[in-house]
Amino acid sequence: MTQAPETYHPDPPADLPRTLGELRASGHQYRGVKQELRENLLAAMRSEVPRFQGVVGYQDTVLPEVERAILAGHDMVLLGERGQGKTRVMRSLIWLLDEWTPVITGSELNEHPYHPISPAARRLAAQHGDQLPVSWLHRSMRYGEKLATPDTSVGDLIGDVDPIRVAQGRTLGDPETIHFGLVPRTNRGIFAINELPDLAERIQVSLLNVLEERDIQVRGYLLRLPLDVLLVASANPEDYTNRGRIITPLKDRFGAEIRTHYPIDLELELNLILQEADLVATVPVHVLEALARFTRAVRESPAVDSRSGVSARFAIAAAETVAAAALRRGGLLGERDPVARIGDTASVTSTLRGKVEFESGEEGRETEVLAHLLRSATADTFRSRLAGLDLSGFTELAAQGEIIETGELVGADELLRQVGTVPGLAKVLERLGLGDAPTRGEAAAGVEFALEGLYLTRRLSKDVTDDGRTIYGSN
Repeated sequence: MTQAPETYHPDPPADLPRTLGELRASGHQYRGVKQELRENLLAAMRSEVPRFQGVVGYQDTVLPEVERAILAGHDMVLLGERGQGKTRVMRSLIWLLDEWTPVITGSELNEHPYHPISPAARRLAAQHGDQLPVSWLHRSMRYGEKLATPDTSVGDLIGDVDPIRVAQGRTLGDPETIHFGLVPRTNRGIFAINELPDLAERIQVSLLNVLEERDIQVRGYLLRLPLDVLLVASANPEDYTNRGRIITPLKDRFGAEIRTHYPIDLELELNLILQEADLVATVPVHVLEALARFTRAVRESPAVDSRSGVSARFAIAAAETVAAAALRRGGLLGERDPVARIGDTASVTSTLRGKVEFESGEEGRETEVLAHLLRSATADTFRSRLAGLDLSGFTELAAQGEIIETGELVGADELLRQVGTVPGLAKVLERLGLGDAPTRGEAAAGVEFALEGLYLTRRLSKDVTDDGRTIYGSN
């Protein structure tokens, strides 16, 4: 959920101005980054184009607050538990920047040709006049990000004295002996700090001037660098509001404090999985729905530490694990187009246990708790998808003494051979959205889901053998 919106750096169009004189003649107008974001956001609103690409589930809650902060020109902090898409929201802001913006060629601070701020850039402007060389910066290069860690230094964020430049003969006190940090190097862009409270207090102090006076201080140097930057940060609410790990003056300088949340309803949870999961095999929607319900049940369970939260990455990793289980079966059995089945979900309770923080009283019961919640989620999905269908064909098959074996290493052909022509199977596949002409793998997935649902609603029995095979039979 944290990939950058744009990771390529294209070449600028050849017809863009290349000198200050050409830039002026083109009618280009200078805008500060907050004005640029505001005007581009308003233009996107009027044209009804997507404004925050890749962000799911926040259209009616978080994003309106983000938009108000941008329109007000406020720096903002996003508060939420892990895996709520805070970084994705921050990175999506890049789409509201101009695709290309002019900078003085060679400028460390991305200075606009109309507004040089460093001594070196001002000298270049005075020396070249209208022939001042102009380069063009793509918006993907105007976003900076730092994960706050205890070893982060003021030099990393703001800057420090460069001993090499001092050794070259410049005197201490000369602003050109400074090596600028990440924040000034993101001048005229967006700078994001993840997990802000993890910064040591003395490092947080270094951001006070950036947020209020819009300049920086480095070791007593007298610097007048009016930085043009939007600062956004993320934090866990507990660290930010309760534990005193964020200094009060810094909190006061953020104009907007915005709460994030997990997907509000099941449909949004499912959409998030469909968007983010990299599936190596076909996973039917009913299996994904069971995983989405499972994730929501884990979040709501009293056995789970609610302060820690259950990341959206939990559901995404679960879907990818289930797809991998199907691919493994396909590899071992020679199936060309493997399809995940509901039984493949059992693998997630052990492999994803480490993604969940349990209450102290649940020590030793973690897998048991997750398995129970997965069964409940599967039963709820069964009732949602197949309620009201006549499934007597499956129960009568078992009542006749037939046993049906399935499991991770039972192929689709073998499973379908065991059940033969079951009355009602076509309706099951239709309800599950598997189409009029399902593949053998999809049909097997539908059969196994019906069998598991009948077991969970106590209409069939089920045994699991030592070698991992599942046997369904009559009660």
